[in-house]
Parts: sequence; structure tokens; C-alpha cells
Amino acid sequence: MRAAGGGNGETHFTINVVSEAFQGKSTMERHRMIYSALSDELAAGLHALSLKTKTPAEIQQSKQ
Repeated sequence: MRAAGGGNGETHFTINVVSEAFQGKSTMERHRMIYSALSDELAAGLHALSLKTKTPAEIQQSKQ
């Protein structure tokens, strides 16, 4: 995870997540899983996320 634009108090982040839990899930379902896991942070002021969600197999395919 990295803050987009840097600086203290940043509320916009880019997150790359690779997980077997994404297998068989649509992009929307994957994003909902991440938003659910970050619900406390979102309630505390986290404003915007740029998500990239992949399975290990998808990562492997992209390397070929």
C-alpha cells in the first residue's frame, strides 16, 4: 500500500492485494471484501482507494 501524493494525513491510497480468497470472485466482489476489511479506517477518514486485486494464478499468468 502506498499513499498517492505522499505527505502526512493522506487519505488517498493505492493498494495491490494478491489472495487465493479472490478465486472465482468478480472484481466488484473482491473490492467489497477489501472495503469490508477496511471499514474502521474508512469510517475514520480514509477517503479514496485505488484497488488492484488478483489471485496468485492471475499474477503468474501476467508474468508469462
